[in-house]
Amino acid sequence: MTIYITTFIGGLALFLLIFLSKSFYLVQQSQAVIIEKLGSFNRILGPGLHVVIPFLEKSRNVVWTYVINMDSKYGHTRATRSYNRLDLRESVYDFPKQNVITKDNVMMEINALLYYQITDPKAAVYEISNLPVAIEKLTQTTLRNVIGSLDLDESLVSRDKINEKLRIILDEATDKWGVKVNRVELQEVNPPADIRQAMEKQMRAERERRAVILEAEGRKTAEILDSEGEKQSDILKSEGEGEARIIEAARKAEARVKIANAEAKAIELLKAALPEGSNVESYLVAMNYIKALPELAKGKNDKLVLMPFEANSLVNSVSSMKTLFDHISKK
Repeated sequence: MTIYITTFIGGLALFLLIFLSKSFYLVQQSQAVIIEKLGSFNRILGPGLHVVIPFLEKSRNVVWTYVINMDSKYGHTRATRSYNRLDLRESVYDFPKQNVITKDNVMMEINALLYYQITDPKAAVYEISNLPVAIEKLTQTTLRNVIGSLDLDESLVSRDKINEKLRIILDEATDKWGVKVNRVELQEVNPPADIRQAMEKQMRAERERRAVILEAEGRKTAEILDSEGEKQSDILKSEGEGEARIIEAARKAEARVKIANAEAKAIELLKAALPEGSNVESYLVAMNYIKALPELAKGKNDKLVLMPFEANSLVNSVSSMKTLFDHISKK
């Protein structure tokens, strides 16, 4: 009898221990637990310590499938995992490469990254059976539709546009699943090998064309600058020569004025020095003749000198000079 009582008490203690262990749930930050009561949704447990009724209330296990190996030569490897706690943090899903066809019928391989976050755990569990697979398939079909509306060049240069368009479409589609799509990134966009070779040739030809254009523009600019430099040099040279002529003419004019003033003063002095009634003009002419005679006498004696006035006038001029000298000596 004692053995039965002991066994009963031990079983009751074990039952109470299991009951108590299943009565408490410790939920960590950024986690959520779905509690069902007799098979129907009851409540969501947030971060903290919670008490549940064992056997009547239990957590809902979700079974999700993920791609865990995308480099396998035998195909993509997937793994199925069971969770009783949902991670509410932002998650990243790296999708395997897929073939898409552009608007101009070019097949490309595209690999996408998706950043999403569960905002409604109840909808994520009850509105869709396998959330990761659903998001993956939705992303693939949406990507095919978006790329199919663009040609090759647009799909290669419009990554930001494609990313934003994908994010908006996926965010609207996954809203009923309690998921928020925060960002979509095209990780790799690989055109066919022949297209890549053609693009490389085109880029190389374009770079060579730009180099030729830049070189021609450089030569053109250099020639224009040389012409402009020569033109400016000629202009400055002409302006300098013109200014030099003007300065030289002004200098000569000034010198002539000074000479004329000096001659005028000399004539005034001669008039003052000569006796009254003397002819100053005859004196000056005589002086010029006397200065010119030595020059005329130089060289061969084959010159014929013509006197522009009568010799008597020259003699009178010389007489005037003698009279002037006598007058000055008397003074």
